[in-house]
Amino acid sequence: MPFWTCEQCGAQFPESAGPPPACPVCEDERQFVNWKGQRWLTREELAKGHKLAWRDDLGIPGIAVEPGFAIGQRALLVPAADGCVMWDCVPMVTREAIDYIRSLGGLKAIAVSHPHYYGAVADWSEAFGGVPVYLHGDDRAFVTRPHRTIVPWTGDSHRLSDDILLVRTGGHFAGATVLHWRAGAQGKGALLTGDIAMVAMDRRSLSFMYSYPNYIPLNAAAVRCIVSAVAPLVFDRIYGAWWGRNIEGGAKAAFDRSVKRYIAAISG
Repeated sequence: MPFWTCEQCGAQFPESAGPPPACPVCEDERQFVNWKGQRWLTREELAKGHKLAWRDDLGIPGIAVEPGFAIGQRALLVPAADGCVMWDCVPMVTREAIDYIRSLGGLKAIAVSHPHYYGAVADWSEAFGGVPVYLHGDDRAFVTRPHRTIVPWTGDSHRLSDDILLVRTGGHFAGATVLHWRAGAQGKGALLTGDIAMVAMDRRSLSFMYSYPNYIPLNAAAVRCIVSAVAPLVFDRIYGAWWGRNIEGGAKAAFDRSVKRYIAAISG
């Protein structure tokens, strides 16, 4: 029986004879159901029309589906001494991409900022011998393909190595998470935010939303919780969710300025 992938959000579902009746990720108010109705692809159908491409994104190897599919995020491969940590995930796996990651030292773990980027986490884990997949337990209701390798971590932080720390910020989702890479940006520190703190198109500022496609802003209290979680972290660079959507330097000051601007804007 095939595995099914939601065409709108890229979430993968378990094996079944026919496609699932609905996608809980798309039916949630932070996303939306395809205007043409819920549509599904098998893994094989997805691979026929798409491939994975990889390249450097401001000093970190990244990997994404081409042509663009679903939400269009790219995963980042954060280096560690015993293999890479895949930050956020993409909806498909290919042999060529597996070989590429092995050339970087392999994969030691997967961590995802929030349910919109869970993608094919189970397939990626299996491709590297069952590496752990760290998803915050507060978002467990959005796991569309349960798997033995998923670690539903709890609390406000979880350390993956001396240099890599997961931090729960909340906001976009209850378990929304950012990754702090202490060794990033030539030792000045980097913060990988997905779209928990969204790098704006000017690449000098950030914004905060509860729902991007439905234009629901995040409230001030939730933004202040993000600020509190991020405050102890040292970083000079921020990596967003898509190719090139990064703040190369002075990112902590940019973050602080953006928070002040955002709260002023929503407060009238």
